[in-house]
Amino acid sequence: MEPPPGPSPTADVIIELPERGIVLVERRFPPPGWAIPGGFVDVGESVLTAARREAREETGLEVTDLELFNVYSDPARDPRRHTLTVVFIGRADGEPTAGDDAGAAGVFTEHTLPATLAFDHARVLADYFAYRRTGIRPPTR
Repeated sequence: MEPPPGPSPTADVIIELPERGIVLVERRFPPPGWAIPGGFVDVGESVLTAARREAREETGLEVTDLELFNVYSDPARDPRRHTLTVVFIGRADGEPTAGDDAGAAGVFTEHTLPATLAFDHARVLADYFAYRRTGIRPPTR
């Protein structure tokens, strides 16, 4: 029996490289743009496990110190279908390398973000940088 239709769960990780910035990946497949590393949660997998797996698959980095940041569930956040994402903040060391469905990987600061961000990641990253400046978590969206 098919489960009832509903949003597809995803997990994203804002990967902090200390003293350098955050890691973003350029999507190889539509929708285009740069994105926070992440993806769909597999059946039988926790969001935390999915976040670590997706970060490793897309950037080659082992992420540690994961903390829950926020949940984003606007039905229009992903043009492919209704998704909701659990966003984590984590830390890593090393140089990111593009893997899986990432065409490129890079390290960015608030002032060097790429012009084209996929999904609702401009909103997520604005919330993240405001949180890092103020310590105040954004409302759940």
